[in-house]
Amino acid sequence: MNRTWGWARARSVGTSHLKTGLPCQDFALCMEMETISGSVLAAVVSDGAGTASHAEAGSRMVCTGFLRAVSNHFKSRKGIDEIREEDIFDWLDDIRERVNVFARRARIRPRDCASTLIGLLAGPESALVVHIGDGAAVVREQGTSEWVVPSWPFQGEYASTTVFITDDPMSTPSIVMLPVRLDRVAIFSDGIERLVLDHAKRTAHGPFFDRVTAPVAASEIFGHNVALSKPLREYLDSKAICDRTDDDKSLILGARR
Repeated sequence: MNRTWGWARARSVGTSHLKTGLPCQDFALCMEMETISGSVLAAVVSDGAGTASHAEAGSRMVCTGFLRAVSNHFKSRKGIDEIREEDIFDWLDDIRERVNVFARRARIRPRDCASTLIGLLAGPESALVVHIGDGAAVVREQGTSEWVVPSWPFQGEYASTTVFITDDPMSTPSIVMLPVRLDRVAIFSDGIERLVLDHAKRTAHGPFFDRVTAPVAASEIFGHNVALSKPLREYLDSKAICDRTDDDKSLILGARR
């Protein structure tokens, strides 16, 4: 495969979880896939609900299920531009069924695995965002300097509430097709959402994303950049960040070469 992307990926346990002995309930995955129309970066972040007893299992199933569904689509010799809304609903149904099977075996309720979904596919000339809940993907079109938030985080009626892929009935996902070539992307859970997004103006803090993606773009490493993922984890664990948020934090940073 002719690789065109490099990325760093990190998760950090929130200080509130450390105090109560809870594990990190976020999960994040990223990989590059070869397709009939060229290489596609597939990245996904899921935030397990803090009130859900099996949130960490839920977020893992969401991420692995999303990448499995995307991989099967491309293995069927279909490109990113051939993804239809009904295909995405089939993907989400498959993820929900995996959760249901797990819940039956564990003798729990599916909502005990409540988790969000932020999925991004970035192809040669187009991109797709699939989003349920909070957190966000922030992207930059090649040849521009503006960072865009294709799908805004969903905030419920009360503070710190959102919707989940495991809701019954499932909330309508935000599905956004972007007919552009992306060169940098960031996908993150709501743990750092208010640090990097301006909710009043509904914009991203461009200088922050320029700064954190610059090392990935400058690196000669394709694929998962382990050397950059370690300091990214340390940054998410830093006092400067933890003083501003006590939640779990996940962040994927990608750059096209």
